[in-house]
Amino acid sequence: EGAELATGGTRRGIVVSTLAEARFFAAGGFDDILYAYPLPGGRLEECAALAQRLQAFQLLLDSPQALALLRRRPLASGKRWLVWLKLDCGNGRAGVRPTDPGAMSLARAIAQEAPEEVTLVGVYAHCGNTYGCRDIPAIQAIARATAAAVLRFVTA
Repeated sequence: EGAELATGGTRRGIVVSTLAEARFFAAGGFDDILYAYPLPGGRLEECAALAQRLQAFQLLLDSPQALALLRRRPLASGKRWLVWLKLDCGNGRAGVRPTDPGAMSLARAIAQEAPEEVTLVGVYAHCGNTYGCRDIPAIQAIARATAAAVLRFVTA
């Protein structure tokens, strides 16, 4: 009910942290779900089932190995994997640093190597490093730094 309110009744454009959450929302009629955790290789078939079932099941990638996994498991019926490049802008938990030369190479590989199998939707950064903040100015400083890092990356 809360997710329906948050999406204005569209049942689209939600973000989940687990595949159990994704299945829960899919069962409730949501058909545009971003799984905001880098692709877990051992759960590829669960991701493929959701990608086949939903209009848009989106994943985060943060390594060439994850891209290779998707390419080895194409979707049926003309569907493509919809992926976001996960950037680590200071959280240190997951993602590739936007200043890492490999980040741009990975973005190019996602966008260009297999357009019939994989679509680069965009870049994704999570400001989890705000969790330890004690006040609003500290949170705002991290948000500004993250936005600046993402903008520098996408501009490049």
